[in-house]
Amino acid sequence: MYDKNNIFAKIARGEIPTRVVYQNTHAMSFYDIEPMCDTHVLVIPRGEYENALDFAHRASDAEKLGLIDCLAKTADKLGVSANYNIMANAGLNAPMFKQSVFHFHLHLIAGTPKPIFEKMVHCLCK
Repeated sequence: MYDKNNIFAKIARGEIPTRVVYQNTHAMSFYDIEPMCDTHVLVIPRGEYENALDFAHRASDAEKLGLIDCLAKTADKLGVSANYNIMANAGLNAPMFKQSVFHFHLHLIAGTPKPIFEKMVHCLCK
């Protein structure tokens, strides 16, 4: 069940300040507080969706387009339109990276990896 008091829901409602990169009616992007690379932003829908499949099944077409628009304009604004990774995690037991905030979000990651990224990759490749 979706928790309306999760940190991303509060950010989407403007209750917690953040460094916004881009926003539109249906989505927003902001800098991750623990970046894995030089550029690491989160793109979230403003609506209440727990993960990617929840969003895919329940979001309106306008919300889906709004999220993609936000992702594209964020990448353009940050100058990472050619070289990037996009990740989404789902569930406490996801095999690679566990979902820590249960509000659907995309990680847009680019640039030079930070030491935490190297450590995470090392753990995955053991």
